[in-house]
Amino acid sequence: MTAQAVIELRQYRMKPGRRDDLIALFEREFVESQEACGMSLLGQFRDLDAPGHFVWMRGFESMAARKAALEGFYGGPIWQAHREAANATLDDNDDVLLLKPPLDAARLDLPPRQPDGADLGPASLIGVTIQALDGPPPADFAARFEDEVRPALEAAGAEILGWMVTEAAENSFPRLPVREGEQVLAWIGRFADASAHAEHLVRAERAGLGDGFGLVSKRGVIQRLRLEPTARSRLR
Repeated sequence: MTAQAVIELRQYRMKPGRRDDLIALFEREFVESQEACGMSLLGQFRDLDAPGHFVWMRGFESMAARKAALEGFYGGPIWQAHREAANATLDDNDDVLLLKPPLDAARLDLPPRQPDGADLGPASLIGVTIQALDGPPPADFAARFEDEVRPALEAAGAEILGWMVTEAAENSFPRLPVREGEQVLAWIGRFADASAHAEHLVRAERAGLGDGFGLVSKRGVIQRLRLEPTARSRLR
């Protein structure tokens, strides 16, 4: 089981040419060391449409657990030893969504953590769709997504791995800012390759799924990420 009652979706803009430097440092020093503090590293990615962007996700058992885990990691010896090298690669790291799966069926089903250097086979393309909502989801939102939207997305060619909505609780670790004052739906799909993802978008548009599914969405306010998993990403 992975900790994912609360999930951070973090999009970093890197200094020119520094993305792979951070990925190498991150996967050598910041995977097991963060998980030892009580969080789960869910996935690390290169953004295929933004060569200077590094995207990653981590999960926590609760907002209180998030506070304790982040205090432990950022106050601990691994981060203290490598923070200057990590920060030197970053241009902006404040684009962070605080999310939660609204029911167990929405949680990510991930394989166990493999040791560094293990052969995980070829990675798929991971698509993340972030849909702005007009307000907090209504009481029937989760049931409608599972019963209506998820089957339609899968019929259009997406393998849905999980989905989340905004976690509205106050940021329990204000040292790391998060995007506040907005409500979103984010869903994660797996595709064989870029062609399969492109075909899915065409089929989804034809099925009327391209603009928020009619679930209290802000029409047209959608961000789509096409992500390439890094070598040690569990989500792949």
